[in-house]
Amino acid sequence: MAIELWNHTLLPDLILKGLFSHSPHDFFFFSLVLLASVATLAGNILLLLLIQADRRLHTPMYFFLSQLSVMDLTLMCAVVPKMAVNFLSGRKSISRGGCGAQIFLVVTVGGAECFLLAIMAYDRYVAVCSPLRYSVLMNWKVCFVLALACWAGGMADGVIDVGMVFSFPYCHSLEVDHFFCEVPALLRLSCADTSLFEDLIYACCVVMLLLPLGIIVASYIRVLMAVIKMPSTEGKQKALTTCSSHLAVVGLYYGGAIFSYMQRASARTPVGDRATSIFYTILTPVLNPLIYSLRNREVARALRKMLRKNGV
Repeated sequence: MAIELWNHTLLPDLILKGLFSHSPHDFFFFSLVLLASVATLAGNILLLLLIQADRRLHTPMYFFLSQLSVMDLTLMCAVVPKMAVNFLSGRKSISRGGCGAQIFLVVTVGGAECFLLAIMAYDRYVAVCSPLRYSVLMNWKVCFVLALACWAGGMADGVIDVGMVFSFPYCHSLEVDHFFCEVPALLRLSCADTSLFEDLIYACCVVMLLLPLGIIVASYIRVLMAVIKMPSTEGKQKALTTCSSHLAVVGLYYGGAIFSYMQRASARTPVGDRATSIFYTILTPVLNPLIYSLRNREVARALRKMLRKNGV
């Protein structure tokens, strides 16, 4: 009876259907996911170490980049370890506390990253369009406050989502058709009318995605206009190289996020949710450090310096 009747006062463990079964074919894809997760861990930790070790990278741009790496690591650690443990052990359960933690961390990082990418675009706008005022407009106090605001905004969204999700009564199967606890997947199990909350989520996603995206677009329009007017070819190339790395990250993140979160609840499917979730929880975090390290001369120089220092 406990499996059939689930209310907000007593919630048994949930069952995550997962991403893979135990067939040889699925084990191969699980190995790829695990390899991507290890690459995410190694790439982002290496980037954080480089930024910390090289004084030339102690600038606002790389401070914000380090925050992006922390967010990617948080997102990956919130999802992949539990998925891997369930797959390897054959158990598919997750506790109420574990489910709430996953929702909180995923929503927090998702919201914080939206705001952070907008701040990084504004940082590039100030650096290119107002270089003489850069040290005043983007001093360390401002940078810390902006980073704190990103995390605070994401956390506020996470707390609201966790509180609302677990306030609904659940009287359907406890099997969550997903590989982690995501809000839409849980709401499908509720026997209450969740349409108002789903509309609220949709409205919040529109604001949290489109408002920062508007700032990003406006910033880069101004940057592009300033770059076109630059007399120096070297200056143009440097500005475009730095900005193109950030634009590549923005394209990856917003491409998946808009496709995933700006769909109406009626248009969402479990298969579609799993596909887009793989994109922003596994693929994007592994690509972010690669984009910045491969396309950024300063990061590449810091890496070579670290390798020489360690005799490699």
